Amino acid sequence: MYIQQLELKQFRNYETLSIPFENKVNLILGENAQGKTNLMESIYVLAMAKSHRTSNDKDLIRWDEEYAKIEGRIQKNNGSFPLELIISKKGKKAKYNHIEQKKLSQYIGNLNVVMFAPEDLNLVKGSPQIRRRFIDMEIGQISPIYLHDMSQYQKILLQRNHYLKQLQTKKQTDQTMLAVLTEQFIEMAVKVIKKRFEFIHMLENWAKPIHSQISRGLESLKIVYKPSLNVSEDFDWSNMIIAFEQKFDSIRQREIDRGITLIGPHRDDLMFLVNDRDVHTFGSQGQQRTTALSVKLAEIELIYSEIGEYPILLLDDVLSELDDYRQSHLLNTIQGKVQTFVTTTSIDGIDHQTLREASTFEVEAGCMKTD
Repeated sequence: MYIQQLELKQFRNYETLSIPFENKVNLILGENAQGKTNLMESIYVLAMAKSHRTSNDKDLIRWDEEYAKIEGRIQKNNGSFPLELIISKKGKKAKYNHIEQKKLSQYIGNLNVVMFAPEDLNLVKGSPQIRRRFIDMEIGQISPIYLHDMSQYQKILLQRNHYLKQLQTKKQTDQTMLAVLTEQFIEMAVKVIKKRFEFIHMLENWAKPIHSQISRGLESLKIVYKPSLNVSEDFDWSNMIIAFEQKFDSIRQREIDRGITLIGPHRDDLMFLVNDRDVHTFGSQGQQRTTALSVKLAEIELIYSEIGEYPILLLDDVLSELDDYRQSHLLNTIQGKVQTFVTTTSIDGIDHQTLREASTFEVEAGCMKTD
């Protein structure tokens, strides 16, 4: 798949933009704070209906304007179609092929993207929250059911936390409602965990050979899903439910005392092991970067294996963060098969055929011109 045309209206520092792209590497050049990353973000938001940079949608709307609009014409194996997303202070309106989608879970997945930015190097060394967000965003692109289940889980989690807070402050004393919410919570939690185990297993299968290749066969990568409850992917549905029930029974008073849900997918984590050592704690910066790069390249292949189309790759100011060897490996991998957007202030020092053959655009103060 690839983006044939992108149009922006009042998005970040872009007043209007209408630009065609080719199905190859598109190089976006410009100084800092001119709008390169904003352009990448617009493609990500068009795909995911949310930003990778902010949780506040109002930040996406140009200063003093009422709304922002992103439109894209997407080419896939079975034809081309328009996508449209309007972001206003009232919320979001998403259209696929001119038809408004009632749920965002029906919209997401029509355009698949893989983003690789400097902050993605924090996937390995950053907080568990970063890794949970990564899991949720990536599974969501290939599984609308997961997006729906995750949304339901979050709603029940909020209700359960609210009720625990009321029990903590003695505004409520009846624990019957807590038992009902706990039952609903466990059902959704098991669905989410089962899907995460399945996804991480697939991701590892793709990432392992890639990592071995980048490390010249010297390193072996493992990706381990670490639930906050002591369960494994070998647990069947009923055993996982029983494990949750028993754990919640044993920590009920502690949860009431603290007014918060202490276990569940919202507290789970990922662990990356290189040669059986935790990269987060013991890995060198080079190993952490190789791991992050391997995972991103694995995402591309995983999405292709699931939907039969390569996603769009967004490389936002990340080439300068990689040494020559990792740069070359990345560019060799994408050459000729993935529409890629690369932002950088300069390509000086990066000598690669992929970039020499790229379409080049220059961004200055929210305006873009083609070389």
